[in-house]
Amino acid sequence: MYYLQRLRDLREDRDLQQSDIAALLHTTQPQYSRYETGERELPVRHLVTLADFYSVSTDYILGRTNNRTPYAK
Repeated sequence: MYYLQRLRDLREDRDLQQSDIAALLHTTQPQYSRYETGERELPVRHLVTLADFYSVSTDYILGRTNNRTPYAK
């Protein structure tokens, strides 16, 4: 799944650890690791939180576009 690499790349581009993102999502580092590896599906609420945090669209995270610009609210 293409979006798994996007999750990791977005995190690493900001020099963040999995534990940093886990704290943002109010989950544990092992649970967040499962999202990045595809062992668990990323809940929609986390997808939206990450899109807002990284200032990208949810479609960008999901690999549906290469345009990083978030949609206008």
